[in-house]
Amino acid sequence: MDLIKEIKKSRPFVIAGPCSAETEEQVHTVLDEIARDGKTALLRAGIWKPRTRPNSFEGLGELALPWLLEAGKKNNLPVTTEVANAKHVEIALKYGVDVLWIGARTTVNPFAIQEIADALKGAKVPVIVKNPVNPDLMLWVGAFERLQQAGITQLAALHRGFSIYKHAKYRNIPNWEIPIALREEMPEIPLLCDPSHISGKREGLLEVAQKAMDLNYDGLMIETHPNPDGAWSDPAQQVTANGLNELLSKIILRKEELSEEELSYIVVMREKIAGLDDRIFSLLSERMKMAEEVGLYKRENDITILQQEHWRNVIANRLEQAENLHLTNQFVRSIMDAIHQESIRHQTKVMNPSLKR
Repeated sequence: MDLIKEIKKSRPFVIAGPCSAETEEQVHTVLDEIARDGKTALLRAGIWKPRTRPNSFEGLGELALPWLLEAGKKNNLPVTTEVANAKHVEIALKYGVDVLWIGARTTVNPFAIQEIADALKGAKVPVIVKNPVNPDLMLWVGAFERLQQAGITQLAALHRGFSIYKHAKYRNIPNWEIPIALREEMPEIPLLCDPSHISGKREGLLEVAQKAMDLNYDGLMIETHPNPDGAWSDPAQQVTANGLNELLSKIILRKEELSEEELSYIVVMREKIAGLDDRIFSLLSERMKMAEEVGLYKRENDITILQQEHWRNVIANRLEQAENLHLTNQFVRSIMDAIHQESIRHQTKVMNPSLKR
């Protein structure tokens, strides 16, 4: 399968199927229903399930692979499943799985990725790589580089969010800046989104999927089950085939290319924004010069750089202003933290000029 060509052929490129293959009837039922709508390009099912705790359902393994492959052949669609080690790769290649994907718990481990890459040498199978569980761009990039060195050229990225403890909205926080940075680093690799794992609940799938499309992602992976509430794993984030169809019908696909009139307007607005950015950075430069003056005063009077009580008050005051400025608390906090760290750097420079930095 020429995965990259297929992804570029239609947007969004849709991958759908159950979180886990549970029974032969379940696999055939849901994959047949998905294929009937004609919107899905790649059928999925988890065969090996890396679970957080023992005694959870960890998949049926090799037993379930024929069910997935038979459903794919019957519906004339390619199939994909997750591999987490070299043994999984060996079995999947033996059965002729069309596309493999590497999960987040595997991507986080360079040793495991290298083991998979070694097992794939000489194979022509495409591979989709999910982001690592922790927000580390270079781990994700490194996984692609190891696979490329093994001769795998058909590669795609799958953004499934990053682990977080008890977030009010997401199962895995999206951290959209990381997949955007991956695109800057490796623009030739198609970028897909997994709203199921980011949201963790079916009610949030559309919002995540729409944002991914607005950020010009190439496709989506949506977990789909004939009876989601009765699923053996991750029931809350799965939808029925009808739910999948409804979700896809609600997504607005916005264009990337602009008409001359649209481009003209955007160029004018970009110039205005660039002017504001120039003023912002000029003001920041002035602010850091003042920070150095404060640093000199502190050096002369043996005052510590960090004044914790003052900093707490500064943050509290800025956060109180956030809503009136139509800015989120998270944005204000991140900006103020960045400014504070740069101010500390400038003060350290003048307070300890003899120290290497």
